[in-house]
Amino acid sequence: MVARSHDPSFIELFTPKLVTVLRERYRLADLKADAVAGLTVAIVALPLSMAIAIASGVTPDRGLYASIIGGFIVSALGGSRFQIGGPAGAFIVLVAATVATHGVDGLLLATFLSGLMLSAIGLLRLGTFIKYIPYPVTVGFTAGIATIIFASQLKDLLGLTLAGPEPGPFIPKLEALGRALPTASGPAIAVAALAVGTILLVRRLRPHWPSYLIGVALASILAVVLQLPVETIGSRFGGIPSALPAPHLPDLSWARIQAVLPAALSFTLLGGIESLLSAVVADSMTGRRHRSNCELVAQGLANIASAMFGGICITGTIARTATNVRAGARSPVSGMLHSVFLLLFMMAAAPLAAFIPLPALAAVLAVVAWTMAEKHQFATLIRASVGDAVVLLATFGLVVFRDLTEGILVGFGLGVLLFLHRMAQAVQVDRPDTGNGRVPYDSTLATDRDVIVYKISGAFFFGAAAGVAAALDRIGEHPKAYVVDFSAVPVIDSTAAATIEGFVRKARRQGATITIAGARRPVLRALLIHGVRPPLVRFKADPAEALAAARRAVRDSESTAAP
Repeated sequence: MVARSHDPSFIELFTPKLVTVLRERYRLADLKADAVAGLTVAIVALPLSMAIAIASGVTPDRGLYASIIGGFIVSALGGSRFQIGGPAGAFIVLVAATVATHGVDGLLLATFLSGLMLSAIGLLRLGTFIKYIPYPVTVGFTAGIATIIFASQLKDLLGLTLAGPEPGPFIPKLEALGRALPTASGPAIAVAALAVGTILLVRRLRPHWPSYLIGVALASILAVVLQLPVETIGSRFGGIPSALPAPHLPDLSWARIQAVLPAALSFTLLGGIESLLSAVVADSMTGRRHRSNCELVAQGLANIASAMFGGICITGTIARTATNVRAGARSPVSGMLHSVFLLLFMMAAAPLAAFIPLPALAAVLAVVAWTMAEKHQFATLIRASVGDAVVLLATFGLVVFRDLTEGILVGFGLGVLLFLHRMAQAVQVDRPDTGNGRVPYDSTLATDRDVIVYKISGAFFFGAAAGVAAALDRIGEHPKAYVVDFSAVPVIDSTAAATIEGFVRKARRQGATITIAGARRPVLRALLIHGVRPPLVRFKADPAEALAAARRAVRDSESTAAP
C-alpha cells in the first residue's frame, strides 16, 4: 500500500526546530559542537552589532541588545536549525531614516509593530509568498543597500569634519562629503586602512579566524599605543553599559502608531525577505529544510522583545548564519549560546569598548558592504537579458537615489510584468497545416478542409488572451466545424475564458460547430462559468474523439441540407 501524503498540521508547521532537535536525543557531543560554533559567531557578531547600530544612527549598545535578546529568541523559537538573528546591514538605511524622522522612541515602536506584523504573516501562513520576490530585485536592492552603507561610512573612514549634519539622501551626502575632503584626518585613514587590510589578510590566510574582531582589536591597540587623535566609542557615546536594561513597552498611542506605520511596514517586508533568504542559504549548505512560517513568527517575537529591551530591529543574517554552519553547529542551541556569549562579553568587556576607534568599525562595515554587493551576480544579470537588466537597474537606482521600499515594490512590479510577458509569449496556438511551412503537431488532423483544428499550448491567462484571440480570428476560410484542443492548457483565467466565449459565438454566427477537446477539470469549470457550454459547444475527452465528432456533425449537416 502506498502511503498518502498529507498536509502538515498547525502543530507541525509551527513546532520550533529546537523542539525537533531535543526529540532527536540531543547529546553532550552536540552541545560541545554548538558551544564552539556559538562562541565563533559571537566573536564575529560583537563588532558587527555595534558597527551596524552606529551606522543606523543609534548608540552601539542597542545593536548588542538586539543580538542578545532577539538572537536568542530567533534560535529558540525559529523554524531553522542554524539561523542566527541580529542587526543586519540591510536595515541601516531604513533605521537611520526612521531615527532621523521619529527619534529612537519611534524606531522602537516601529520595530515592535514590525514584530507583530511578522508574527501575523507567519501565523496566516503567508511566508510562502515571500519566495516570489524576483531574483533581480533581490540582487538590485542588496547592491543598492551596499552602496548606501559604504557611502555612509566615508565620513568615519576618512575622519571628515562636516559643516553641518550629514545629509541622508545619496547625492547630497556625496556633495557634503566632497566639500569636507580637505578636513580628512591622516590618523583616521591609517586606522581604517589597518583594519581593512587586517580583515582582508586574515580572510585570505586564515579564513576560519574572526577577521572582523582581529581587525578592530589591532586598530584599537594601534590607536591607544600611539595615542592617535581619532574618534572612539567612548568619545562619541561615552562607552556602553555592562548590563541589559529593564524591559518596557514603547509608546502605543494611536497617533504615534500612525506616524511610524510606514517604517514598520518597510521593516516587515525587508525582514521577512532577509530572514527567509538566510534560512534558504542555511538549507542549501546543510541539506536541511526550514519551516518558513514558524521562522517568521519567531522573527516577529524577536523584534517585539528587542524593542522592549531597547534594541534595534533584527532579522536572519546570512553572513553570521553561514559562519555558524561552517563552525560546525548542529542545532539552534548554537544560536542561543551565541547570544549568551555576547551578554558575557558585554558584561566583562564593556569598559574596553570605549577605546574602539570609529574608523575601525567603519572599516568593518565597508568590508561588509563590499561583500554583500553581489558583484558577480549583478554583472551576470546585466548580461542575462534586457528584461532582467531593466528590473535589476531600476531596483538598484531607486534604492540608492529614492527609497528602499519604493525600489523593492517597483522592481517587483517590473519583474511581474516581465514574467507575464514571457508567459504570454510561451502560449501558442498551433494549427495542423502543412502548407505554411510549420510542422503540424498531428499530421492526421490536417486532412479535412471542413474541420479546422487549433491547439492551444501553455498557461492561458490575460497576458496571452489578446494573442490567442488574434490567432483565432485569422481565419481565411469558413469551415463547417472547429476543434479547439485544450489538452496542453494547464490553467485558464477569466479573461482567457471570455476570449474563447467570444470566439465560439462568432463561429456559431458563421454556422460552424465547435468541439473542445481535452479540457482539464479546472479549465472546464472556468469555461462553463463563462458561458462556454452546450449547446454552443461540445466537450470531448481527447482530440481524436473530438475530431471524429466534428466530422460526424459535418456529415449530418450535409445530409440534412441535401434535397
